[in-house]
Order: sequence, then C-alpha cells, then structure tokens
Amino acid sequence: MFTGLSAFLLTPVNETEIDDSAFSRMVSRLADAGVDSIGALGSTGSYAYLTREERKRVAQLAVAATGTTPVMIGIGSLRTAHVRALAEDAQNAGAAAVLLAPMSYQQLTADEVFGLYEAVTRELSVPLCVYDNPGTTHFTFTDELHSRIAELPNIGSIKIPGVPLDPAEAAGRVNSLRSHIPSTVTIGVSGDASAAIGLNAGCDVWYSVLAGVLPKPCLALTRASQNDESKTAAALSNRLEPIWELFRTHGSLRVVSAIAEHLGLVESPNLPQPVRGLAESARSRITDALRQVDDLL
Repeated sequence: MFTGLSAFLLTPVNETEIDDSAFSRMVSRLADAGVDSIGALGSTGSYAYLTREERKRVAQLAVAATGTTPVMIGIGSLRTAHVRALAEDAQNAGAAAVLLAPMSYQQLTADEVFGLYEAVTRELSVPLCVYDNPGTTHFTFTDELHSRIAELPNIGSIKIPGVPLDPAEAAGRVNSLRSHIPSTVTIGVSGDASAAIGLNAGCDVWYSVLAGVLPKPCLALTRASQNDESKTAAALSNRLEPIWELFRTHGSLRVVSAIAEHLGLVESPNLPQPVRGLAESARSRITDALRQVDDLL
C-alpha cells in the first residue's frame, strides 16, 4: 500500500463531538476517486487533539467506509504505552498500516526515538510508516537513524518532509536515504508543493494533504510521474501554485478545512480549539484559488 497516492483527510470535530457522517462520506469519496490508500488521524486529521476513544472511533469509521482501499491510521502520542494502546486499537479496527511520528514535550534523543519504534514494532501485525515531521515534532531524523529503524520488523515506509526544490538536490536527498534502508521500505514525500519534485526524484508515494479534499488533480499528478511523464507532473504542480501559496501562508490544515467547507463536505466549525478556521478575508482567497484551478477539479 506504500506506493502511488495516499490521501490524508480532515477529522471534522467541534468541542463536543466528531461529525461521524461527514467523516465517513469523505472517506468514501476518496475511495471512489481511486486513491491508492487513505490516511486517517495524521496531522491533518488532528490526531494529537483527540482522546483515545475518539481516535478509536475515527479508525473504525475510516475502515468501515473505505471498501477495499487500504487505510493507514496515525498512532502518535507522547508516551510509549499510549502509542502501543493506539496501535492495538487501530489493528482491531482493521487498519492496513499505522503511522507513527515521535511526538514529544521533552526533546527526544535519537536513542529514545529508536526505542519508541523498537517497542511498538515488536507487537505489530501490520506495517508501520515512520513519520518524519520535524515541523511539529521538533525532532530531526538522520539517515543513520532511519537505517536503524528500517531494520526493525514491520517497517514499510518512511514519510519524509518536502524535498529540496532543485530537482538534482531532491534526487540526491532521496538517493541518500535509499542507500541507507532496505529495498522493502518505500520512501514517501509530504509537503505537497514539492510532491511532483519528490515523485520525479524517485519517491514511491505521495502522502498528500490536498488529496484529502481534491483527489482528482493529485491523482493526475501522481499518475503522470508514475508513467515517467515528469514534465506533465511538474506542470500540474505549477497549476496548483495558488493553493500551495495558501498552504505556505496559512498552513495546510486551515486551508483544507476551508476547502472542505467550500465544497460542502463539512460544516463549520470543524477544527479542534484553540485552532481556528480561516478569517473571512482569507476565505475569499480560497474561492479565488479554486476558481483558478477549476478545470483540474
């Protein structure tokens, strides 16, 4: 399941409940669109803000609504014992894989991060994707640490941050990491604005925020790169620049939340406080950006 396009979706939530119906409809919509896998309870899914029971419920809903499309469930938490419990919940729900970032309050050492993955993979029966997201975890993986972790059982993929924008530098980044890990472990790019560059540089999968609300253009970009049509993939990414600019300005979570509202997929509010949706002045820019890429949707 760690190839192609993996669409990460919003968890619509207010201060009292998760919108089960809206979430299930969004999952089914992605499965019907033909994405290769679906990611629930990633950063876009606000996993860090939810209780264990809420996360268990989201995992169950995601698997129930997806049909045959595999689902990956985020299991990150501050304590190893909590991560192991969340992994058990995800597996019991029928997840095809789990996603784990090394969350922390105290700054973690490399040995502590390795110990986290060692403890969790020891009990897993499904593959695990290593979530390398220094922007939120404030932990930076080295290729050497990735190498150690990739030798553990059930490691299936590494989700790396956005690659350098220079194609040669991006290829060098991907090739360097690949030289440190087994061939059975795939490399996935996040950071949507650099996804075409990452895929063209040899990444196996795009872990995409935008695909959670706009799967069609993201699928077209991914398939172009998979078919060695690198110029087409790059051109499609350039066409999506109005959205990438909004991501850079406001953060991808708030932007996809506003897009989901614009499309009628969710109601407002749908983000966990204290996180707030976009102000009205920014929402007009969402409308303008979608208008500019309307022919791709």
